[in-house]
Amino acid sequence: MRAKDWMRSSLISNHLRNTQKLSSLEEFKINPFLWPYLANYYRGNTNYRSLAEVLVLPRALGTSITTTFGAGTQQFVATLFSDSNFGSAVSGIDIEFVDAVDGRKKYCQLKAGPNALNKDDVKTISDHFNAVKNLARQNSLPLQLNDLVLGVLYGEPEEMNANIKKVSENYPVYAGKEFWYRFTGDENFYEDLAIAMAEVADEVDVREIIDETIDKLAQEIIKKYPEISKSKKL
Repeated sequence: MRAKDWMRSSLISNHLRNTQKLSSLEEFKINPFLWPYLANYYRGNTNYRSLAEVLVLPRALGTSITTTFGAGTQQFVATLFSDSNFGSAVSGIDIEFVDAVDGRKKYCQLKAGPNALNKDDVKTISDHFNAVKNLARQNSLPLQLNDLVLGVLYGEPEEMNANIKKVSENYPVYAGKEFWYRFTGDENFYEDLAIAMAEVADEVDVREIIDETIDKLAQEIIKKYPEISKSKKL
């Protein structure tokens, strides 16, 4: 399945590269008041490896992979359907597709997940959709308001953040299972996609790389912050 190929060649490789960058203190903005506390909270001590772990793990398992997936949203969809023409020549529109539910052509902006929209994005999306409406008027296109949609790759409607809900006041938001069904016409596509991704996850064991990253960072912490854990061993 193409989703597996994308996950192996793009998502995982980028995630590993971004994880290895975390071996340098330059990658972090450290809160000196909370940093030792978090190490002790997590490991029961403030030795240098614990201090390194509480910097690396949240980034590697949270921020880094979320950002990587979000940045690859369009590429992900394009890879899944590389033999189809879903791309859009309209500025600000990520994909165009015929909705499997109502049969109408949709002009869609894509977001990765339920928290992927910030406050400034609300106006940006509105501006893009207004541009499509103006273009439709100029070219006498049969555009209806419900043809301008926001597609969210995963999540349930009730999980959407306040910014996505703000967009939904004016435009349809298709999230998770509903988006993939309208996009593909396959009611089981969302679940099948999640299963395929989980199968690739079973192939991945990068503990050695994560350990090496933490060890390198710990050595840098020893040099830069010797006072934090003076008498404690690595």
